Amino acid sequence: MKFGDETIIRDISIAVDQGELVSLLGVSGSGKTTLFNCISGIYQPTAGRVLLDGADITGTTGHISYMLQKDLLLPYKTIEDNVGLPLVIQGMSKEAARKQASEHFEEFGLEGTQKKYPKQLSGGMRQRAALLRTYLFSDNVALLDEPFSALDTITKGKIHNWYLDVMEKINLTTVFITHDINEAILLSDRIYIMTGKPGGIRYEIRIDTPRSQRQGYDLTDEFMQYKRQIMGVLEE
Repeated sequence: MKFGDETIIRDISIAVDQGELVSLLGVSGSGKTTLFNCISGIYQPTAGRVLLDGADITGTTGHISYMLQKDLLLPYKTIEDNVGLPLVIQGMSKEAARKQASEHFEEFGLEGTQKKYPKQLSGGMRQRAALLRTYLFSDNVALLDEPFSALDTITKGKIHNWYLDVMEKINLTTVFITHDINEAILLSDRIYIMTGKPGGIRYEIRIDTPRSQRQGYDLTDEFMQYKRQIMGVLEE
């Protein structure tokens, strides 16, 4: 992918299986967000293709949901209307959108927040609402760009455990950008490490422990082995 004469990313090939959670881990400037913009169709890549279930969706939007670092909830709308917004944009009536969205509030740990406004929720709850909105836009594939980076350490730990639980239920295929090595190991089935300028995939790591067994995983020797391996690649 080029902007003018500058190549931002090059020679990248990644694949994500149904229900898999794959992380892109790397330092700032390695091209992770540029790659996301190519996958989502925001950018038309200079070369290469984006395939979804075998169909070429290169340069077209609307096929893959995309959640940014900030929750971007509209302050003047209730949580149920914020969450149901993608459905309204797609042509559904407001009442029908509320009804469909409400079916998932308990599953996402949001029951009782339907009539509240974003300012009445904690940061962690706002991120849950934003993730549900992303899921309703497309339950096929989601791109998450550092969705938990703004949370404090304690809240982030709690939402990691919640996220692992809800992902087991909804089986959403996900590609996840993070700068946090611990987060990548805790949440991912596989990790692609991006480095260099232009950015590229330098290493792939598969996390063998099932996501359902990762409560307290960051205290294990296996976790530390993965962390040392990743740090070694990033330091090269």
